[in-house]
Amino acid sequence: MVTGGSTGIGRAIAVLLASEGATVFIGGSDQGHVDDALARIREVGTGEGIALDLSQENNVSRFLAAATDAIGGYDIVVANAAEAAEGLSDMDEAAVRHAVSLNFTQYLLLARAGAEAMGADGDAGGDIVLIGSMSAYALGPKSTVYAGIKHGLQGFSIALRRELGPKGIRVALVEPGLTGSDMQYPDIPADKQREMIGKDEMLRAEDIAVGVHYLLTQPRRAVIQRLTIAPRMQDGE
Repeated sequence: MVTGGSTGIGRAIAVLLASEGATVFIGGSDQGHVDDALARIREVGTGEGIALDLSQENNVSRFLAAATDAIGGYDIVVANAAEAAEGLSDMDEAAVRHAVSLNFTQYLLLARAGAEAMGADGDAGGDIVLIGSMSAYALGPKSTVYAGIKHGLQGFSIALRRELGPKGIRVALVEPGLTGSDMQYPDIPADKQREMIGKDEMLRAEDIAVGVHYLLTQPRRAVIQRLTIAPRMQDGE
């Protein structure tokens, strides 16, 4: 199952895994986007989905229950749903709480419940993939909230891997660099994104999906703990 699976990186991950034979369940905040993504997924495989705002209380559990009802269980959890955030000085309390709830709390709750469900089958195990960001290193004045959250995911992923490893569950963190998606609007419009991708200054969402597929197909004894994927021509770290 993939949160934020209706657009961008999450959609690309869901489509690729479906094409490889996985039954996928996606979530998104917009029903139209969910329906469009499911149409694409069903061209190559099998998928179901639901529209939910995972920043809202109890919606993570509703998402997981819907996934179980629709596909009968899961052994891969991809926490990907996220939104951009402004600098702390430009956000009011409601905006800060929303950003933390969607970009961080949702990840923790999804991992907790997903691990509990996958661990219920004894040694069956599974995979939890957290989609972070290279923004964890972009510590500029306008990145305070988003960078802080993504940096927090680094520590969380390492500790969670150690906690869940004995239960047969692998935990990986994927940190994309600048990637073309709806999240880049309005700062980087579609035509500019295409231009940057053509110059190798920006990744396609499918590039991240390939990375996720790679870490999921490693031997069960091996964990790709952190995978950073950057455009060849991206400046900075």
